[in-house]
Amino acid sequence: MSTASAIVRYALQSRLVRVVTALAVLAAAGLAWWLAAPDGVAYPTGTFGMATGSAGGVYALYGKLLKPVVQREMPGVRLQLDPTAGGPQNLQRILAGQDDFGIATADAVAHFTGPGAGRLRALGRLYDDYVQLVVPSDSPIHSVQDLRGKRVGVGQADSGVMLIAQRVLQVSGLDPSKGDLTPLPLGIDDSATQLREGNIDAFFWSGGLPSSAVALLSKQMHVRLIPLGQLAPAMDALAGAEDPGARDTQIYRSSTMPTSAYPATVPDEAVQTLAVANLMVTRADVPTGLVERMTGVLLDSRDEIGVQVHSAQTVDIRSAIYTDPLPLAEGARRYYVSVKP
Repeated sequence: MSTASAIVRYALQSRLVRVVTALAVLAAAGLAWWLAAPDGVAYPTGTFGMATGSAGGVYALYGKLLKPVVQREMPGVRLQLDPTAGGPQNLQRILAGQDDFGIATADAVAHFTGPGAGRLRALGRLYDDYVQLVVPSDSPIHSVQDLRGKRVGVGQADSGVMLIAQRVLQVSGLDPSKGDLTPLPLGIDDSATQLREGNIDAFFWSGGLPSSAVALLSKQMHVRLIPLGQLAPAMDALAGAEDPGARDTQIYRSSTMPTSAYPATVPDEAVQTLAVANLMVTRADVPTGLVERMTGVLLDSRDEIGVQVHSAQTVDIRSAIYTDPLPLAEGARRYYVSVKP
């Protein structure tokens, strides 16, 4: 071998050349990443987690419908859906790094005081949850006070349903710890089953309209919904007293569940109940480009998802930016600025 050949061979094997070569490859990959990004917004590829909710609820269905849209509109991104008990657990998982996105109600966010709560951010306001107190149509229960002495499904532990059910009972003067009623920590599917089998007298649910488990139950047996809208002022005052994040914003309000929500209920009547906003939540350290693109997908997929999740049809760019009690994530802010007329 000639001296020149030996020098070349040595140079090619040297650490310096390997480092330079690696940097060149990374630079080329980075350029392709930017060029391939829709709208010129670069985002990391890979698998990212989204905490959803319990089967039979709107969170789970929303996530199921959002997943293929994300993977179609954000090439290289795979959305992993993680079932949970609901909003409070979603917040825990996001802060623990187990998920990057998740849905939670504004009251659950304001009530959350876990470690790192200040790192939570919002992509946008989605749709409203409606509090649903479900009883058999022939039940003697016509108000919350009538739950005294009854067996009542109040939602799973670490769920937004349990939080709101406890507050409804509190402002109505009922205390389960004093034996006023028997609370049972049941999720929506178990609650529906237990009511149908006569093992409980009523159950609470908080979800978008319609919630599939309630819709199915109304076709299996005659059920009706108890009006709760008159409790909105007391509920809002309670949230403001308990949660610092709720003191400067309205958390609960009265709204109407139309007859079209559950046409099989008996009687089929519009019902005034409590409504609370849902937020798409992330962490402050989730990549800005990823959050910006995800925010765009959320807004653009409204009509597609709304075919099956009717409540998603209310997602609107004009209201999405109102994410109290959470601040907007930087990526979300950039998206809204970019599409501002």
